[in-house]
Amino acid sequence: MATLTLVIGNKAYSSWSLRPWLALRQAGARFDEVVIPLRQPETKATILGWSAAGKVPVLRYGPVAVWESLAICEFIADLFPEAKLWPDDRSDRAVARAAATEMHGGFPELRKAFPMDLKRARAPRPVPAEATPEIGRLTALWRESRCRAPADGPFLFGRFSIVDAMYAPVCTRLDTYGVALDPVSQAYVDAVLALPAMQEWRAAAIAEPWALDY
Repeated sequence: MATLTLVIGNKAYSSWSLRPWLALRQAGARFDEVVIPLRQPETKATILGWSAAGKVPVLRYGPVAVWESLAICEFIADLFPEAKLWPDDRSDRAVARAAATEMHGGFPELRKAFPMDLKRARAPRPVPAEATPEIGRLTALWRESRCRAPADGPFLFGRFSIVDAMYAPVCTRLDTYGVALDPVSQAYVDAVLALPAMQEWRAAAIAEPWALDY
């Protein structure tokens, strides 16, 4: 197998980088990691050396470059089918893909109000009115998914899957800013944050020398 190289931004802030990184870790894949600090004078040129899209993350696999988080996760699922990164049931798989896509393109007010910042001390922040409906939609989706989930794990569809990788950065945001959640949603956030891979990412984020002002 060709070498896998994942190019990412700062772990403290790059929510899009976290998603495929978690998928790779949960798949048990061996991969090289390249961290490109964001908002530096050389950032754009360095990223362009890896991907013509000019953004992170990007996964290199031999001559193949995959430059978008959800596409990278799908590629990982194809490379490591034994990891079962989507639910087994066809209906659950369709719903999980829909939920992952909704995360990919949705929740703009939540993102704006609560940027991912793993260097920030945990402290409550009021939920802006614009973000309240999005948090309601998010937690309703989580509760509905947990109702469908088999009893083989604490994640949205039981065992960890790509949809959990997609929502992991949101879990960190809700935790950092002390957003109050219903018991089902809080249990899900706790399960994601307790993942060894998630704890590894957080520790590396805190240790990074770069700091951005959000």
